Amino acid sequence: MRQMTAIELRDFLATDVQVTKIDVREDVELQFGVLDGAIHIPMQQIAHQLNALEKHKNDTIVIICRSGKRSDQVGQFLEQKGFADIINLSGGMNSWAKDVDTSMTVY
Repeated sequence: MRQMTAIELRDFLATDVQVTKIDVREDVELQFGVLDGAIHIPMQQIAHQLNALEKHKNDTIVIICRSGKRSDQVGQFLEQKGFADIINLSGGMNSWAKDVDTSMTVY
């Protein structure tokens, strides 16, 4: 699994690379901001959604949470299930809000 800071991810996404973004935060956390196009699957639901995620198995997948810890755990889990190209947003949405999109809330 690759780790990317918010700045690195912003620059990576600017290259028009095709990625699947999965936001693993809880419903209530989405009020603080969401990356465009992100699929919302709370961390506790990931194992139950593996069949639905199969179509993304060979995609580059960016996993997103508040601080980068839950997303790191989900990324490791998905790698164990055979997902090949996982990126963890290190620092999570708080880093994104601080370094990329200051209109979002750090919480």
